[in-house]
Amino acid sequence: MELCLNKTPHKKFKYSIICSEGNMTTCPVFTQPVTFEQSNSSSSSSSSSTGTCPEYFRWIYEDLKPWRKTGITREMVEGAKTPAHIRIVAVDGKVYMEKYKWAFQTRDAFTIWGVLQLLRLYPGKLPDFDLMFECGDKPVIKRHDYQGPNASAPPPLFHYCGDDKSYDIAFPDWSFWGWPEIRIKPWTALKEELKEGNNRTKWVDREPYAYWRGNLKMGKVREELSKCTHTDEQDWNARIYNLVYKIYAEGVAWSVSEKYILACDSVALLVKPRYYDFFTRSLHPLLHYWPVKLNDMCKSIKFATHWLSNHTQQAQEIGKAGSRFVQEELTMKFVYDYMFHLLSEYSKLLKYKPAVPPGAVEVCSETMVCYWKGLQKKYKLQSMVKTPSDMGPCRIPAPYDPAELRDILERRENVVKQVEMLEKNSLENLDGI
Repeated sequence: MELCLNKTPHKKFKYSIICSEGNMTTCPVFTQPVTFEQSNSSSSSSSSSTGTCPEYFRWIYEDLKPWRKTGITREMVEGAKTPAHIRIVAVDGKVYMEKYKWAFQTRDAFTIWGVLQLLRLYPGKLPDFDLMFECGDKPVIKRHDYQGPNASAPPPLFHYCGDDKSYDIAFPDWSFWGWPEIRIKPWTALKEELKEGNNRTKWVDREPYAYWRGNLKMGKVREELSKCTHTDEQDWNARIYNLVYKIYAEGVAWSVSEKYILACDSVALLVKPRYYDFFTRSLHPLLHYWPVKLNDMCKSIKFATHWLSNHTQQAQEIGKAGSRFVQEELTMKFVYDYMFHLLSEYSKLLKYKPAVPPGAVEVCSETMVCYWKGLQKKYKLQSMVKTPSDMGPCRIPAPYDPAELRDILERRENVVKQVEMLEKNSLENLDGI
């Protein structure tokens, strides 16, 4: 990698990649470390930060709570080696990777690419870290394995999702930097396309049907959802490929599609999810989405579309709020800031100085771009951070008070129960629709 500095003092640093035979598989060697001058303090709590982070950043403290008292030793980290696909280590601003097993498609590559871009955005600001990463679908560090008076602390393992029965640490998924296998563009470009698409079709011009698109073979929830399609005998108002209300149904576990569904202005109908990713725990029923029962979901979808079609103002408000959440609180800046704060808080818990493992190799922009072709190279170049940020990360909010968090979760559950009760009381009338 070559770092170019314009001669004009007020111009930004600009990164560039120069591909040659010598750096297709190895990183360039620098004789001196690259440093960046900042006019303000680099602290994330200083005046150089860009306001307060979204509310979902508070879940960082909850995800790291299992290690607050014990800290994290090297032995704990290496205890997650068996389920992990890769190990990612950052030392003195350089990133190293040790691969343990094959990951599906390019999940591991684009995850590491995202980490590299974070270090380019905030050079010199992140502490060294050492972590294990699991690139599969389901969480793997089960809570029941680490309970009881003599239980040891769980091994910290980063993952794309978690659930209430696991200790996996939620981290932004690979698709934010692109998913070449199914031609999903990097998030910044795709988010703008979704926003433009919202403006092309007015709400009053949309048909009152629910829409879902995905792989029906990925889990029992989707198999059940397939039964909700229109037939001559029954019309559940849930037709795949017709637009108006959009259904989110988990696959084997959580799905990257949730952010795309929320971004589309239509009401997101969320079939009761078991799993969460890093931002979805701050979504609220009837504010950002409409909750759909897991059991008897076809009738639940039918009720949702019927009720919302007769309460169009509230339906539009829910759709707009969900879309606004994604457009404003899930920008790439906030994705990087979440990574920054998560890794910073995680690093504070390490009770050892991270070092490069014997089997690890250095990864950099050149090794991840120069060798590759096609969409994988194109999406990486599109999502590449071109210049360091002038401002620091947003300021992370304070942790939840236990009583505050309990109140939030109870209120959310009560809203879902109210919807279920409304649905139950309406089922007899709906049967005749």
